[in-house]
Amino acid sequence: MAGATFLSAPALLGLPSSSARSRHVQIQVCCQAKSEGSEAAAYAERLQFCRRDLIGGCFGAAVGLEMIEGSTRFTGVAAAADLIERRQRSEFQSSIKGTLTAAIEAKPELVPSLLTLALNDAMTYDKATKSGGPNGSIRLSAEISRPENSGLSAALDMLVETKKEIDSYSKGGPLSFADLIQIAAQQALKKTFLDEAIAKTGGNIEKGRTLYSAYGSSGQWGFFDKIFGRDDAQEPDPEGRVPQWGSASVQEIKDKFIAVGLGPRQVAVMSAFFGPDQAATEAKLIVDPDCRPWVEKYQRSRETVSRTDYEVDLITTLTKLSYLGQRINYEAYTYPKQKINLGNLKL
Repeated sequence: MAGATFLSAPALLGLPSSSARSRHVQIQVCCQAKSEGSEAAAYAERLQFCRRDLIGGCFGAAVGLEMIEGSTRFTGVAAAADLIERRQRSEFQSSIKGTLTAAIEAKPELVPSLLTLALNDAMTYDKATKSGGPNGSIRLSAEISRPENSGLSAALDMLVETKKEIDSYSKGGPLSFADLIQIAAQQALKKTFLDEAIAKTGGNIEKGRTLYSAYGSSGQWGFFDKIFGRDDAQEPDPEGRVPQWGSASVQEIKDKFIAVGLGPRQVAVMSAFFGPDQAATEAKLIVDPDCRPWVEKYQRSRETVSRTDYEVDLITTLTKLSYLGQRINYEAYTYPKQKINLGNLKL
């Protein structure tokens, strides 16, 4: 009802218009002037009709105003509840990131494995059947033990221990592995970005942080952060969906990316996710004519101060991978707010 005003209320609520009200007044005057014969009876009958019309209009106005008031009140409560839930999720997500950052700082050697773990969990997605994807199934023993996941167990073990700590302070239920694995990749990637910024300032940590905050991609994670509420799969995804990145040909890698809706550009920007040696991976990719221009583009970008093209495209690609085939529960991890009994307060 945002467009309604006091002047438009009669038409909206069924009240008689100003012209109709003037007719009712005219009828009343005439009725007082003619007080005898059949004409007086006719005027009286018409007056009764107008009174009924007016009463009905007033009743409609009362109901309409009550409906508007109730609707506004409901909308206000719903908006407030939505804001509370968003704040709860945001605060929980911030706590998760802090816990993961501390765990990654303690074991920085696991950064490449955390990236590959997130990639391999997502790459089980099958576009034809709409199955698989970043659903946390890689945590299951039948899946983590597959050849393409060789060497990733240490990273998974770290996340299992980190999850115990996160679940201990969660107010909205346990964190899913599906969410945990993707957020861990985000935090691992942020660490590589920050480390590069520090390196560009000659190893000065404070200057590096300032550089990353001012010119880096730290503000580009908004959409990724909204994808929060993935469910865990209870069964391993089918075998044969994820290549062994180290031994796969470039064509096999491209085919897999194309199968999930990506292409050579995303293959090139994800080179750090295929194993611990990004330089070796890019040397392999640069031979391919489809990947070559993108590999060269991102290599040039990494030499700049801001590294904008590389970092933004990498964030965009990880974001796309992080919700392939998933239904996101945007109310996940919310919880009822504790009610305060004002009667127990002592003033």
